[in-house]
Amino acid sequence: MDSVSAVVLAGGEGRRLRPLTHNRPKPLLPAATTPILEHVFDQLLEAGVSDITVVVGYGKHRVQSYFGPTYRGVPLTYVTQDQQLGSGHALLMAEPEIEGTTLVVNGDQLVESEIMCDVLDAHTDQAATLGLLSRPDTSEYGGVIVEDGAVTEIVENPEDDRDYRFNAGVYVFEPRIFEAIRSVTPRTGEQSLPAGIAGLLESDATVNGVVTDGLWVDATYPWDLLTVSFDLFESDLVEDDQCIASTATVHETAVVREPTVVAPDCEIGPGAIVGPYVCLGENVTVGSNAVVEHSVVDMDTRIGASATVVDCVTGVGVEIGNGTTIPGGPGDVRVEDRVFEDEQLGALLADHVHDQGGCTYVPGTIVGSDSSVSAGATVRGALPEGTEVRS
Repeated sequence: MDSVSAVVLAGGEGRRLRPLTHNRPKPLLPAATTPILEHVFDQLLEAGVSDITVVVGYGKHRVQSYFGPTYRGVPLTYVTQDQQLGSGHALLMAEPEIEGTTLVVNGDQLVESEIMCDVLDAHTDQAATLGLLSRPDTSEYGGVIVEDGAVTEIVENPEDDRDYRFNAGVYVFEPRIFEAIRSVTPRTGEQSLPAGIAGLLESDATVNGVVTDGLWVDATYPWDLLTVSFDLFESDLVEDDQCIASTATVHETAVVREPTVVAPDCEIGPGAIVGPYVCLGENVTVGSNAVVEHSVVDMDTRIGASATVVDCVTGVGVEIGNGTTIPGGPGDVRVEDRVFEDEQLGALLADHVHDQGGCTYVPGTIVGSDSSVSAGATVRGALPEGTEVRS
């Protein structure tokens, strides 16, 4: 295709990533030190996309103010999904902006341009072409049955043992997809995109699937942000010469162990050890003799002197006091009414958590935004926003 238009579905909150999504949508959470959605845009441009329609909803003003009307010279058109009524409903919101063949991707998953290009190249005159991966487990996402390159069935969260391909959420559609979405009766009040594709199949439209390869990662739960960021280190999406920003300050006695990304205006103090597998967002300070390993530390966070931070995810503006210890996972993590055992999470500290120092975090701890932890306290469990933890 000479000119490629794309639709990015970026209207969801990411409920299972709370409390990190309390103040911003999932597409703006960091992968390494860059918002997930920015990575998506970069890969779309690598695939030759010339204009992008972004479906926004939850936190839409934050998305629009962050990116503005263009991205690297490519126009961005925003449409709003006022209610999050499913991926199919989100695509319908973009219908007035679409003419002809369109590439559709999710704005909260990292998908390498190689996958997008393979799907674009495989699309000819069929109603839709789906990007598929060979993965052993499709139960958390979607499975696709393919025969001789033709999709015969698409199943959300399959539970049987048939030979499914993994639905990568990368699609090329012709305009008839919109009528297919409208023709399907919503389930639980939502119109899903896979249901619309099933509607195409029921109307005897041709839907092809191309099995491809390349980086595909998603953050479903808070600790997944560690995996997403570290997978980027193993890919070509984080360049070696971009790992320590020119405006960052690293004391001559500090040690930065690769792989580590240090964003602009960070400061790493004397005797500190940072890395391996650490992402420091903009304006992060690591105090003297602190140790930070296997962690994603978001912007404006302060890690105090002699603190130990392992397997940790922080939000924006967190303060980890002098001498605090986050020893790392595994630990049992509670998300709403479900407990995940032995996850590699030392602690998650949401936006503007203030730790006064000398504290200890039991592995698997989640602390909601705007909470305060008094000096010397031991912190465990899942704490709601605004909690005061006393020693």
